[in-house]
Amino acid sequence: MSEVLTMTTRELDKLRVVRNTLERKLTWREAAAQLRLSIRQVGRLCARVRLKGNRGIIHRLRGRPSNHRLPTGLLEKAVELVKTRYPDFGPTFANEKLRERHQLALSTGTLRQGMIATGLWRPRHRKMPHRAWRPRRACVGELVQLDGSDHAWFEERAPRCVLLLYIDDATSRLLDGAFVAVEDTVTLLRTTQTYLTRCGRPVAFYVDKDSIYRVNRQATIEEQLQDTVPLTQFTRAMRELGIEVIPAHSPQAKGRVERSFDTHQDRLVKELRLAKISDRETATRFLRQRYLPRHNVRFAVEPANPTDAHRPLLQHHDLDAICSIQTTRTIERDFTLRLQNRFFQLGPAQPVRVRPGDTVLIEQRLDGTVHLRSKGRYLAFQPIAKPAPRPLPVAARVVQTTPLRRPYRPPRTHPWKDPSYFAMRRRQAACQARNGESPMPPPRVIVDSAAYQRPTTREPSASNGPRPPTGVMHNCTRFAPFPQTPIQRRLRLPMTFLFHRNHDISICLQQ
Repeated sequence: MSEVLTMTTRELDKLRVVRNTLERKLTWREAAAQLRLSIRQVGRLCARVRLKGNRGIIHRLRGRPSNHRLPTGLLEKAVELVKTRYPDFGPTFANEKLRERHQLALSTGTLRQGMIATGLWRPRHRKMPHRAWRPRRACVGELVQLDGSDHAWFEERAPRCVLLLYIDDATSRLLDGAFVAVEDTVTLLRTTQTYLTRCGRPVAFYVDKDSIYRVNRQATIEEQLQDTVPLTQFTRAMRELGIEVIPAHSPQAKGRVERSFDTHQDRLVKELRLAKISDRETATRFLRQRYLPRHNVRFAVEPANPTDAHRPLLQHHDLDAICSIQTTRTIERDFTLRLQNRFFQLGPAQPVRVRPGDTVLIEQRLDGTVHLRSKGRYLAFQPIAKPAPRPLPVAARVVQTTPLRRPYRPPRTHPWKDPSYFAMRRRQAACQARNGESPMPPPRVIVDSAAYQRPTTREPSASNGPRPPTGVMHNCTRFAPFPQTPIQRRLRLPMTFLFHRNHDISICLQQ
């Protein structure tokens, strides 16, 4: 009776290594190096696969709760106690106090992770580890170093270009290479697709920290909330294929490929000159058919283990879809998508239900085609032209031709300036009294003999303060309006009143 097992790509790769070990193609030590497990664990895996078949490679705790899980709420209770009673304690000392005073038993590492998650503890940077020469990997395809070199490969016969090389770490063998115009994401995906088709999937790629392989920025807020690490297009594609991308911390770390370019910049340049090659396509064919085989015979070494660690491409590995530029977009209300100023209209009949607001994955493949994918199915769509912008209504502009006026400055005799003027006079009088100076003489006033000697009615004063001193002039706004002659009404002469101690008032006209 056949049995259907659900296995991940990693488990399939592990099963292949275990099968090679059972067939005595690999030793336990070599299998442990490829799987990054201990030698004893490799022996246990071989025993379970020999006893249970392919089911033995599946972890036995799958679908079961962990036997070492903490009781529910224990970590939250411990972190809350540290936050309220021991906020300045380190994880080790705080764990000791929790055991001593609160009888809470948990490991220091668990408490440290909880304190780091809540912001109570900041992890400290460790010292730089000691570095030594790294030994070669045992099998071909276990580690492939990938890099490019910008050089005048055709000397003066053609413009500069880049040589991309895939070098095996175990043997220094040149597995593949190509001449390209520039080292970018699309070019690397295209050359890597060719390499995977010819050689298979290696265990890992060893690259530098260029922005093609690694996102050199901090995670956004959305990525932090989802607890995801930002990936480049190349690293995302390799992860879908089960290939690890290892960034080197220095050029010397991947010195095997760095030093090989010194040899190629001497030998390969002269080989291209002798072959009279001046274009990239012909040079790539010459590189793969003639130069690489002769170079490998001359400089490659034998691996420690003859087993090839390259894994074949599986049936569900669609290289055209995986090695593409993938971008997510949101469906608009009119069932359209926009990418790089291009518009796509979704059709009415789709294999899955899509609604406005759903997220769609757009694949820009290397052959120039575009595919839309949602919920694992490809959608029906058609590209449409950019809609014409709507004409904006032109509002009628009314030009007002108003003459420019100078700002109005009221004269000194304006009624609004009286309070400030009299306050200034009072300050001056108080200052003169403190200094023992004689007060300023009253202004000379010309009294009009034809004016009224005393007003018949008087309006109540705006303030009930003391009567102003002798010699102080007030504006006529404090009194009832006086009858004016036609000459005064035409000339608009200001009238000033002078109060005396005997309650007489002198009226003058200022010209």
